[in-house]
Amino acid sequence: MPSPIAPEQILSDLIRINTTNPPGNETAVARYLKGLFDNAGIDNEIIEPEAGRGSIIARLGSGPKKMLYLSHSDVVAAGDDWDFDPFGGEIKDGVIRGRGALDCKDLMAAQVAAALQLAREGVPLNGELIIAATADEETGGGLGARYIMEHCPEKLQADFAINEGAEQPIFINNQMIYFFQVGEKGTAWCQLKAKGISCHGSVPTLGDNAVLKLARALAALGDYKPEIKLIPEVETLITELARVRGIPFTPGKDDIDDLLNRLDLDKGFTETVRAMTRMTVSPNRIQGGVKTNIVPDRCEAEVDIRILPGQDRDYVAAELRKVIGDEIEIEFTEYRDPTFSTSRAECYSLMETITRELAGREVLCLPLISTGSTDSKYLRGAGIPAYGIGHMDAAFDQSARTTIHGRNERIDLASLQLKTRFLKELAKRYLA
Repeated sequence: MPSPIAPEQILSDLIRINTTNPPGNETAVARYLKGLFDNAGIDNEIIEPEAGRGSIIARLGSGPKKMLYLSHSDVVAAGDDWDFDPFGGEIKDGVIRGRGALDCKDLMAAQVAAALQLAREGVPLNGELIIAATADEETGGGLGARYIMEHCPEKLQADFAINEGAEQPIFINNQMIYFFQVGEKGTAWCQLKAKGISCHGSVPTLGDNAVLKLARALAALGDYKPEIKLIPEVETLITELARVRGIPFTPGKDDIDDLLNRLDLDKGFTETVRAMTRMTVSPNRIQGGVKTNIVPDRCEAEVDIRILPGQDRDYVAAELRKVIGDEIEIEFTEYRDPTFSTSRAECYSLMETITRELAGREVLCLPLISTGSTDSKYLRGAGIPAYGIGHMDAAFDQSARTTIHGRNERIDLASLQLKTRFLKELAKRYLA
């Protein structure tokens, strides 16, 4: 059997396959990976619901235990003003550069490389390692993970899954903190509709201006203060962050917002944690009126609402009614329940142990929930626990955080190799 290809070469090759979604072109990635799996003697199949929109599922080992390594092969548009070719896959100065280097072809390359190494070494597995590189995550997974879970869910059945979704490590007082994503907020997108009476704009008092009516409702939403809700894992996260920073904190007694401000962390991370503690409501689009000289009789706004485990559609509707009153119509345009996997599980403890062994015993591992979403929601919805990782080497370039969905996306070689070692060791121990 030939020596397995290095993860950095796999990632470079993957970046050079342009899978910007739309249109996707993920079958090209599936075929590339198929070649690697075939050469290693790893069983695999491509699932292609539409031409060019293929996912690949590979299987290594056999036995009663099953674990799933999940990633997605599509990427968002690169845009302009990069300092290098976004689809060049260049490896330079210990860095792999290009779109997908952090979201999430790096995870795919590490998962595939780990499987290839296990196959090459003939590591006995008392179970099955499933590697799934799916299409269409960036636009909802309808041709990827969601399609598979709706049409052939048995292909992804596992005891648990490892996917993207965790924040990258942070440093507090020289303490390196790794994160495991254990859940995701739900989506409760709404359209708010105001109705009025149209008339000539020169005599506006003859009408009832729907724009003004909705504007008052949106202003009230801008002043809305959602209730604080700490699920146990987020309470652990915040309490430990405070401890490492040396700030006394008692959940349920001390002010969360004051603490988050006093932690003095990166603004992006601070606001992400803040969003983990409450429902968020963001009116992001408004449309009303047809002409400058006509008082509008209709006005509509689209509102992005994200909810926590334990909150649902009825909770959202009740909260909105308290703020905007009864005149405004509320229509849910997209709803998805929050999803959650417990941190009190054997696999979670194993992930913590391996992380400390590889990254240093002094590192801290903490759970969190995502404010956005990944394909893990489809797994959790089918009863499969899923955990997101964001492992990086201690010396990683922290400025690269902002390149996810941004320009100049990149990952350092040491971080990619750490992900690969982590995934390889996790498979060896769980499937021992």
